[in-house]
Amino acid sequence: MEPGFFKALCDPGRVAMLVRLAQCCKPCTVTEVADGCPVDVSVVSRHLAMLRDAGVLEAKRQGKEVYYTVRYSAIIETLRAIADCIEACCPPGGEPTTTGDQPTTPSGKPTKGTKR
Repeated sequence: MEPGFFKALCDPGRVAMLVRLAQCCKPCTVTEVADGCPVDVSVVSRHLAMLRDAGVLEAKRQGKEVYYTVRYSAIIETLRAIADCIEACCPPGGEPTTTGDQPTTPSGKPTKGTKR
């Protein structure tokens, strides 16, 4: 899992652009994405480049235009890896419980990375 993925998605404006691209269901230019945004085209372009660099979007140049599409499989793969990590470290059937300030499993043992 790349930290850049999360950094790219931590900005509400970039998330809104990602949603807009997903709703279009076709490759879109910077101008098309910017039409639905309250910021300047140059800002949209920088945001899309950050999403591309993080592997969230794919960019293809056709002449002077760059068309962006959502890389659904990359997003799904990353989110699935997160879910797998959470599942692997959390006990089946429930959330970790806490005793005092120390997180513990339902059996009362400290969770990984904590000291008792």
